[in-house]
Amino acid sequence: MTAVNVTTSGKTTVVENTTTNTVSITTAGPQGPAAAGFVFNGDAKVDDSIVYYDSAAGEFKADNTTTKLSLVEGGNF
Repeated sequence: MTAVNVTTSGKTTVVENTTTNTVSITTAGPQGPAAAGFVFNGDAKVDDSIVYYDSAAGEFKADNTTTKLSLVEGGNF
């Protein structure tokens, strides 16, 4: 807090600066190893896509083939 004293005609006025400044300091922690064997292809993702594994492609995908809507309305389980 900073105090400023102003004297005028025998009177003293005190003005206080009540501004609060907050400083946060963080340090990035160690990063874990990369996921081995996890290949993800999200190039064709659409709204409500669900991630699935495509064994022919050998990767996980998110596209318009499997969506929340297709599972709810007649999807195969």
